[in-house]
Amino acid sequence: MSSTTPNTIPTGSVTYYNRVLIRHLANHVGQVVELYGWLYNRRSSGKIHFLEIRDGSGLVQGVMGRNDVDEATFALADHTPQESAVKVSGTVSQHPKTGAVELHINGFEVLSQAGEYPISHKEHGVGFLMDNRHLWLRSSRQHAALTIRSELCLAIHQYFHQHGFVQVDAPIFTPNACEGTTNLFETAYFDDKAYLTQSGQLYMEAAAAAFGRVYCFGPTFRAEKSKTRRHLTEFWMVEPEMAYATLDDVMDVAEDFMVYLIGHVLTHCRPELATLERDVAKLEAIVKPFPRISYDEALELLKQHGSEEQQVPWGEDFGGDEETVISNQFDRPVFIHRYPTQCKAFYMKEDPTDPKKSLSVDMIGPEGYGELIGGGQREDDLAVLEQKIAAHGLPKEDFEWFLDVRRYGTFSHGGFGLGVERTVAWLCGLHHVRETIPFPRLLDRLKP
Repeated sequence: MSSTTPNTIPTGSVTYYNRVLIRHLANHVGQVVELYGWLYNRRSSGKIHFLEIRDGSGLVQGVMGRNDVDEATFALADHTPQESAVKVSGTVSQHPKTGAVELHINGFEVLSQAGEYPISHKEHGVGFLMDNRHLWLRSSRQHAALTIRSELCLAIHQYFHQHGFVQVDAPIFTPNACEGTTNLFETAYFDDKAYLTQSGQLYMEAAAAAFGRVYCFGPTFRAEKSKTRRHLTEFWMVEPEMAYATLDDVMDVAEDFMVYLIGHVLTHCRPELATLERDVAKLEAIVKPFPRISYDEALELLKQHGSEEQQVPWGEDFGGDEETVISNQFDRPVFIHRYPTQCKAFYMKEDPTDPKKSLSVDMIGPEGYGELIGGGQREDDLAVLEQKIAAHGLPKEDFEWFLDVRRYGTFSHGGFGLGVERTVAWLCGLHHVRETIPFPRLLDRLKP
């Protein structure tokens, strides 16, 4: 095999294009390997250089002694700028107690010398880092957070595949509102107009009538003029929908789903969680069942533990501060169900025991991370749904296809939506959701 021919080794093996990845170095202890990557950091101590190399799969410390290479190479390593592209060879060793892997370098080549890198290894302001988001991604903390995001997305697909759900992609351009008309991004659509989707849920309701259990997973958009640490104007959401499901079924699946996601991240992302200094004990303690309280019971908790400003009149939704007070009373996510009909979307089914309440539910995350999941049982009565569309001032003609789901074999059904970025923020212990998506879109930021 020539040196330019890719290896035909099965996925998950330790080599890739005739080189070893840093994440697989523990499998090559005692062997001489070749790495391609970037110089993340360097420091010198007289006759030894300590070179941190990253290759996208991980970070390793390389040790270069003056006697291990020629003088020219030793001098080159001492002056190579941060983030230069390099080719490094050496022998892999592993500490017998800690298991930490090092590379004893005997070859060092600069493939491309970097200019003066703007993000040095010192503290920088958030504004500066966001202006350089395309470079900030290379830092160890951002790398860790986005690796966890990737694993979370994999776990999402795995869970639904294992539980008999069919993935059905929802459109990005939509003719109507789902979550309300005040936060839509409107765009020209040939000789008409369209909106960037707020949710794929309405389409999943139609798909559930065809496949029984479905889910969509993709970007959603909200034109909310909000600058809180929990909000983005573009974020990713997974939305399962289930035929013949009740509110209790929705909570059961949401609970099981969340426990699965946490377990996957704890199993596959320990190094990344350590990089982020996440207290994993708080995640490890989360087991089923989750507490389930009604909206009225949540109001009582606010009366007992909230400030005067955090007392919510009956009928209003909870804000971030109120959700934090409620969640602080529990050591795991908590379900709040049966919100007032007036503060939930038109498609939520009324509680048959009290029409002022809806068969809706939110899962509030611990540690002040707010709503992670929102959902409930959908209205399946055609006449009631038509009345609600009219009451909300929505154009009925835009929802005729949605009403057909009730006209032709209506059935009880329900589902929920999980916001990926808020979930990643909580799992990672990050303060702001801007670090949970590669290129965040905020009220005051559209680039890079």
